[in-house]
Amino acid sequence: MPQPAFHPTRWAHALAPALLGWVVGMALQLQERTLSQIWVYGAALLAGTLVVGFGLVPPRAMVWRWVSAFLGLMLISFALTGLRATAFASGSLSPALEGRDVVVTGIVASLPQQQEAAVRFRFAVETASVGGEPVVLPSLMDVGWYGGAYAAAADTASGLSLALNRLPPEVRAGERWRMTVRVKAPHGARNPFGFDYELYLWDQGVRATGYVRAGPRDAEPVQLGQSWRYPVALLRQGVREAIYSRALPRQQASLIAALVAGDQGAIERADWDVFRATGVAHLMSISGLHITMFAWVAAGVVGWLWRRSGRLCLAVPAPTAALWGGVVLAVLYSMFAGWGIPAQRTCLMLATVVALRWSGARWPWPWVWLLACAVVVALDPWALLQAGFWLSFVAVGVLFATDSGAVHAATAGAKARFFTIFREQWVIAVALTPLTLLLFGQVSLVGLMANILAIPWVTLLVTPLAMLGAVVPPLWDLAAMAINLLLVFLQTLAALPGSTMTVAVAPVAVGALAVLGGIVLVIPLPWRLRVAGLPLVLPILFWQAPVVPEGHLELIAADIGQGNAVLVRTARHALLFDAGPRYNVESDAGHRVLVPLLQALDISLDTVVISHRDTDHVGGAAAVLAMQPQANLLSSIEPEHPLRQQHAGLRCEAGQRWSWDGVDFEVLHPPAGDYERNAKPNAMSCVLRIQSVNQVVLLAGDIEKAQEERLVAQGRALKANLLLVPHHGSNTSSSAAFLDAVAPDVALVQSGYRNRFGHPTAQVLERYRERNILVLNSPNCGALTWRSWQPQRPAEQACSRTSEVRYWHHHVP
Repeated sequence: MPQPAFHPTRWAHALAPALLGWVVGMALQLQERTLSQIWVYGAALLAGTLVVGFGLVPPRAMVWRWVSAFLGLMLISFALTGLRATAFASGSLSPALEGRDVVVTGIVASLPQQQEAAVRFRFAVETASVGGEPVVLPSLMDVGWYGGAYAAAADTASGLSLALNRLPPEVRAGERWRMTVRVKAPHGARNPFGFDYELYLWDQGVRATGYVRAGPRDAEPVQLGQSWRYPVALLRQGVREAIYSRALPRQQASLIAALVAGDQGAIERADWDVFRATGVAHLMSISGLHITMFAWVAAGVVGWLWRRSGRLCLAVPAPTAALWGGVVLAVLYSMFAGWGIPAQRTCLMLATVVALRWSGARWPWPWVWLLACAVVVALDPWALLQAGFWLSFVAVGVLFATDSGAVHAATAGAKARFFTIFREQWVIAVALTPLTLLLFGQVSLVGLMANILAIPWVTLLVTPLAMLGAVVPPLWDLAAMAINLLLVFLQTLAALPGSTMTVAVAPVAVGALAVLGGIVLVIPLPWRLRVAGLPLVLPILFWQAPVVPEGHLELIAADIGQGNAVLVRTARHALLFDAGPRYNVESDAGHRVLVPLLQALDISLDTVVISHRDTDHVGGAAAVLAMQPQANLLSSIEPEHPLRQQHAGLRCEAGQRWSWDGVDFEVLHPPAGDYERNAKPNAMSCVLRIQSVNQVVLLAGDIEKAQEERLVAQGRALKANLLLVPHHGSNTSSSAAFLDAVAPDVALVQSGYRNRFGHPTAQVLERYRERNILVLNSPNCGALTWRSWQPQRPAEQACSRTSEVRYWHHHVP
């Protein structure tokens, strides 16, 4: 029997090409390095409309209608995304205001995040002025208010140190403030396999950052009163304060605050390490799975209550009330927990699926999945570039494909829902392992075991107790006890040998085939066909980073801000020269940049060289050595230093030599006798010369003019092709005699964007320009990848900030 003209399934097949074209068009626009002209997007919009219209004119064959729908919607979505990005980019911070002190009036628009002697918050700007003249700032900016030593470090104008015990005042959501803020454009580190901070802020609608000027010569910030513009954020802050006032152990209190108020920033780094090692990090943040499971539980409760009333059931069927009730409560919970981008995506997906079921449409699951994807990216196109999006949607697609029952659990009984959780875990674990390896290069081997207990424990016990504690505070004590038991279990699993598997991150094509293979392994097909997915998965499990040729070296100068961190690889060995700065008590370059980079390349370090004790060189060393305990430590740090107490190591002394895979290493400085002179740290910097078959690298640490002159006078072989600029380009270094002796082709400066020292200085840069030396500065270059077998590789290819640039990335003048 022929289907009626408006049969839901027929419409699903007709819409599928249009939905696919919609998503593909957005994905193509996100690949633009720079935004096109307005007329280009206008022309694409017109062309797309004409193509769609062409397909609708009868009598067209169905295949032509599908083609026109795909191409037309692809052009339309490409154009609309480009126009939207253009409008958003027009509100960016004017380069003329960067580094200026701006008097701003506005409202605290988020839950303030407390850090060590600091507080960070999102600020909704109302007015702004410089020298009494009004200026235009982006409507949203991220602001830091630092106290103590951090305020002294931020005081770039006067250079005066503030009292170390001076802390920022308490800041509350919804408060209106007038303050002086030094502003700058969003600028994040750009490293291979690293987090795209600039994309994150773009997606959040933030186009400026800054810090409050609170020095003795600055105008005192003034609190102008409390508004009610952000009541949910204020309520979240009140609940967070109530949690911490219960005198619970800090560890448990931070987890309760994360589950109830969405304050994931309160969770300590060590706990996150355990959660990632056991594959349960998604349960400790307001993730898509967390909200989905909350919706299931909420739908079950609503359905049970609804069936208690005959009048309500006559008005609205209980299954319908359960479906929409679960969505509404999930939205309310997501809003209370901060309404983050992952929460928004999940709520849109849930609403789309529920709307289809409510309408009576029985679309095939791929079309339902595609519709949910199209709806989400319509509101947030940049989600297509975020790992959380793919993890969520691939997981949902797998559940659809395997018919696990999870997508129908909202109307299932409690017992069925409970067993659904167990069944879906092994399905998701197998299917998402290749995707997890592609995105992160690491997967938990104990994740299935951990999630089987942790999911029902957190979802059915900890989270309800934590949320009900907002009404009955003693329940937070019970939640803390439950969390403590869970932590003991997870820490035990994380401590097991081989609890995680780390591989080199494979190319996207290899990863995509592996993801397909993982899905084939779990979908309901005969086992003969399922086994065919295994060969697709194997390459990602055994992928290795490209090998360095014998006798050559590869150097990766990481983008870590103000500090040094240089990774050197030979054919079978690896060395890290310095480990970057410590950012705050919970964050350093080792944990944030170097450990993920080493994991992504699957590198085992043989040696870590720490040139000297300054925090911008040693800050990340503890995190690196904790991850790579087999590495030898070579440094000029005194034996009493905490790092030397944890990892003994050896002193670096001039004359030390070794050879790896045809590449020679030699320490040029400091001489052994300098250790008896109590010299300042910079003067004790280890200087390392590395020679391959055809190129020489000189890593100079923070040596200053006196040490440079000493090396030149000693007649050392200083000639090098690549020089790590001494002391980040300070006036104290890069003397003319030293540059003449080294005569590098390329000079690399590792410095922070708009750093308080002004590195590299104009005077130093002029000396390099006079000698026709190419200077690459990390704020402009990002991470530099330099290879001795490709020494003339263009900077546009070697620099992460130029080789992987997209239109939302900050262009440094």
